[in-house]
Amino acid sequence: MLVLSRKQDERIVIGPNIVITIVRVAGETVRIGIDAPRDVPIYREEVLERIRRDGPTKDGASELVDAVEGERRCAG
Repeated sequence: MLVLSRKQDERIVIGPNIVITIVRVAGETVRIGIDAPRDVPIYREEVLERIRRDGPTKDGASELVDAVEGERRCAG
């Protein structure tokens, strides 16, 4: 695992088209922004674990994926 230190407003670039920006640091919480192509899935770990556990059901995982995708679109 690569471990990097970044300050607010600094970025990490992954490959040719993924950029992670440190948006805000407040206490023990770090807010990050991720700029990536739409075809690259991005999940918080707890959401991905729930999808894996519950399976891709219409009422469960798909709503979680929709919620995450919605957050991703709004944050842009």
